[in-house]
Amino acid sequence: MVSPATANLEEELEQVSRAAGPCVMVLFGAAGDLTKRKLIPALFNLVKANLLSRDFAVLGVSKDALTLEQWKAQVTSFLSSEDHSSEAWKWFVERLYYQQGEFEEAASFNKLHEELKGIDEKHKTGGNYLFYLATAPKFFGTIIEQLGACGLAGEDNGHWRRVVIEKPFGSDLESAKALNKRIRSVLHEKQIYRIDHYLGKETVQNILVFRFSNGIFEPIWNRRYIDHVEITNAETVGVEQRGGYFDSAGTLRDMVPNHMMQLISLTAMEPPVSFGADAVRDEQAKVLSAIQRLSSEDVLHNSVRGQYGAGTIENEKVPAYRTEPGVSPESRTESFVALKLNIDNWRWAGVPFYIRTGKRLAKRHTEITIQFKRAPFILFRKTPVDKLMANQLVIQIQPEEGMQLSFGAKIPGPLLKLGNVEMSFEYAKYFGTDPYTGYEVLLYDCMIGDATLFQRSDMVEAGWSIVDPVLDVWTALPPRSFPNYAAGSWGPKESDELMARDGRHWRKIPL
Repeated sequence: MVSPATANLEEELEQVSRAAGPCVMVLFGAAGDLTKRKLIPALFNLVKANLLSRDFAVLGVSKDALTLEQWKAQVTSFLSSEDHSSEAWKWFVERLYYQQGEFEEAASFNKLHEELKGIDEKHKTGGNYLFYLATAPKFFGTIIEQLGACGLAGEDNGHWRRVVIEKPFGSDLESAKALNKRIRSVLHEKQIYRIDHYLGKETVQNILVFRFSNGIFEPIWNRRYIDHVEITNAETVGVEQRGGYFDSAGTLRDMVPNHMMQLISLTAMEPPVSFGADAVRDEQAKVLSAIQRLSSEDVLHNSVRGQYGAGTIENEKVPAYRTEPGVSPESRTESFVALKLNIDNWRWAGVPFYIRTGKRLAKRHTEITIQFKRAPFILFRKTPVDKLMANQLVIQIQPEEGMQLSFGAKIPGPLLKLGNVEMSFEYAKYFGTDPYTGYEVLLYDCMIGDATLFQRSDMVEAGWSIVDPVLDVWTALPPRSFPNYAAGSWGPKESDELMARDGRHWRKIPL
């Protein structure tokens, strides 16, 4: 029996033209941390935003022996107490289902098939299924093959089936190609959504809008006006409870082929013919293919790796990487990476892209810095001005989302003196804040079939082809100086030297 209040909520949802169509979202790894902390809260935010169909349900699948009520209690524990008393919450929890099952057993998927038929009939979801693989990477291929074997992967009779795959997608180029081949034996490329939660951030999406909707920036977005580009992704956390996984992967595999390559491609891509998914991803793929692959000699000069030792972050002492749970006391795994990359095309020839990413750094911060070339000094040669500051555009991605443009201006007074002026805006101050997880946009796009913010197979393989030469050299030449930076710093000194050799330096990020 549906309550009157719940019925009213359903009527409101039905009236919203922007709402996604009917579907069941199947969460593999339903008892995991990602589901509880990110996915369920994101779905509930979509409910509150009236972006889910009234014909919607969620089916969690996990090996954990939980009752439906136990699972509901787990996944809704991250919602606020105010949410728990709302009509939206009551509507939402009525659509939560749970099934215990093993990912490698055909019987579990046959049971899943029957369960979905019942949910379809009850909630009128039309046989549309969104399968989310919030599991360990070793299960990706297995789950998809099982879906194919039991008839849940095929699209017929007007319904759709889509699969969302979390990172990491492979551990090198060879394994990424093998995984692509394996899943494409079951699914069409248009059914595959390789997710990167960074692409759910407003500022990342705004890069395209900023570049291509403002006539004052795109004409100068090239080698004639830009000196170099810096991309920083800094985390203050260590490996937390992921020591076992991280010690076999490292920061290079964990961050560069996906997060960092996505940021590079959005920053450097040519204007697409439209904002259609393949039009945007075609241009991203071209940029990734144009990045010069590093030779063994290049790796020695243009790459830096680091591992954190003990240190202090926010007045709290933190342990060294080698003493973290699940990490070998003699580990040679890097927790910091810096690279100098070059894009060999007409727009970016001669403009280096410097990227750095690491754990236990001084501040949690992600940004893209566009460093413009200095203006000619001849006009100021016989004035008190001794140097000109270069213009700089900073695109801040996390934790604050916004943009900052710096330029020179005369300081008031009788003498000609220049000062640096900053124009900035923050999303939170300008548009207000919402308690989003970063997954809302991505889940919604999956449901409406918009793959613009998801990696295509050629993009994944292009990213790994850039990383593979570095992996090869680092494997052949183990690091000799680990740990080589203190927790709470900005990484090893070699990272600063990487830019200093070119007469440049990393932008100083305020603490």
